Amino acid sequence: MIYLRLIAESFRFAWQALKSNLLRTILSLLGVTIGIFAIISVFTLVDSLERNVREAMSFVGERVIYVQTQPWTFGPGGRPWWEYLRRPQPTVREFRQLERNVTMAEGIAIFSERGGNTFKYRNSSYSNAILSGATYDFNKIRDIPIEEGRYFIQQEVDASQNVIIIGNAIAEGLFPNQNPLGKQLKVKGQQFTVIGVMEKQGESMFGMSNVDKQGIIPFGAFSKIYTTGPKGVYTTIGIKGREDDKGLQELEYETQGLLRNIRGLRPRDEDNFALNRSEMVAEQVTSLFSVIGVAGWVIGGFAILVGGFGIANIMFVSVKERTNIIGIQKSLGAKNFFILFQFLFESVFLSLLGGGFGILLVFLLTLIPQDMMEIMLSLRNIMLGLSVSAVIGMLSGIIPAVLAANLDPVMAIRSK
Repeated sequence: MIYLRLIAESFRFAWQALKSNLLRTILSLLGVTIGIFAIISVFTLVDSLERNVREAMSFVGERVIYVQTQPWTFGPGGRPWWEYLRRPQPTVREFRQLERNVTMAEGIAIFSERGGNTFKYRNSSYSNAILSGATYDFNKIRDIPIEEGRYFIQQEVDASQNVIIIGNAIAEGLFPNQNPLGKQLKVKGQQFTVIGVMEKQGESMFGMSNVDKQGIIPFGAFSKIYTTGPKGVYTTIGIKGREDDKGLQELEYETQGLLRNIRGLRPRDEDNFALNRSEMVAEQVTSLFSVIGVAGWVIGGFAILVGGFGIANIMFVSVKERTNIIGIQKSLGAKNFFILFQFLFESVFLSLLGGGFGILLVFLLTLIPQDMMEIMLSLRNIMLGLSVSAVIGMLSGIIPAVLAANLDPVMAIRSK
């Protein structure tokens, strides 16, 4: 009970200090408020941006290795970009050989895509659509969320049949208030039967989702429309790793060895291909936003430093104003830790009050409607703001609290 009474009395003193010099307290806490607002707003924006980037990049897939000509990451000492252009593109022959020989894959597919297409149905048309051609295991490499209809069957892909799975925006544009399944649309003069419609993905921070304006057809059918390979549309081989293996690293080693053998590279020759993994995107995003986070700490740190000095000033004044009361408390048997805790609690309370207002401002910021991305204040950032505020309050109040706790009771009572 004594500790509860101590906390209640400390809270009462802090509240009296706040009310007795309201303007001074508000100006002193403004630094903490601005500092916490700067830090938490930056972290909130960074978390929201990172979450939206990751969602927008989710089409890359998990546990997938992409065979391409150039890496997704460029570090110090990397090769000039024009040298990657000289590398041979992945071919159907290489895909077939990998498909036969890779032992640690859950699925493997070759695919290409081309934008700027116009899909037509009777008198309706949908422009700037993306046409993708892929082999059967493409749904293991990428997420193909079918809402109506079905995915390809193996025979349709092997026979290069003119069947298509369309995105939601294409379905709404060409077949308003109709069931698209079984309907025939035209692309580049070729008739395709709609066998599936993908779920609506909506807007992302990069604009409309590619899935909504995408049509997927068998790779053989795509090759009838566009030339693929070195002199045509770029091709990519995707390899999905198994969940029960030791990780993608062994699959990467196996793929690297097979490709080097397929391309006839000698032991001392460098790889003329790149094996890209979805983790590379995540690492690049994390490293980028870590730098932004550090900038937020630096910006907010200066404001918090000023706020800390303001709280320390309040506490020194509070000790001076209550010296006589401290002497009376000590003469009645109050221990040093009681006085120390009383002033530390007051300092932390004032700092938390300033930090709380900063977090409140960030929360109000998240209520502003955003078209590009959803801004959300996480519990982790709230706890971070309150923790930083508590630490600042403790550091700002420790010296005044120690001075108050070590006052001589007789001298303190005599002071005016």
